[in-house]
Amino acid sequence: MVTASPSETALRLALARPARLGGGRLICVDGPAGSGKSTLAAGIAALDSRAVVVTTDDLLDGWDGLPGLPALLDDLLAPLARGEDSSYLRYDWHAGRYAERVAVPRTPLLVVEGVGSGARVLADRRSLLVWVSAPADVRMRRGLARDGAAVAPHWRRWMAAEAAHFAEEGTAAAADLHVDGATHQIEPLRSQPIG
Repeated sequence: MVTASPSETALRLALARPARLGGGRLICVDGPAGSGKSTLAAGIAALDSRAVVVTTDDLLDGWDGLPGLPALLDDLLAPLARGEDSSYLRYDWHAGRYAERVAVPRTPLLVVEGVGSGARVLADRRSLLVWVSAPADVRMRRGLARDGAAVAPHWRRWMAAEAAHFAEEGTAAAADLHVDGATHQIEPLRSQPIG
């Protein structure tokens, strides 16, 4: 028996749903830092050459930027919803400031991945919301392997901020698909079938 990967399942579900972003489909891949969101988004993009991927890491105004992210995402998506090209300012984490403007063309498939991408303000524009989770120790280990041990205090502060954000937004409960980022398996939802 061959089982579809989480990326294949997410793409299939999104393509079966209405295009709600100016004629294109929006897949939001949200969940805590280090859970595997980027891997899942890259998997979706590898399956559909039309996909454009935007990461919220590039939009955030540094370690304390999560509260302002929903407005930045809304600004990014508004032109696309009108059928126009869009863009955003990329945050340079090494310089600690915004840098160049990055173009985001109109596309049949936009994948926005990263903490905060499932914000409620985007609900009427997205075709699919995927929640990716993993145990805190796995996420911390992945994050420090990627970013270096020196950022451990930032990571601990960030993990508290994202937990508060997810609780306020109700992101996990709103998701159409849940993925265990440690095992790369789809978790069943009680409210709806995924098959």
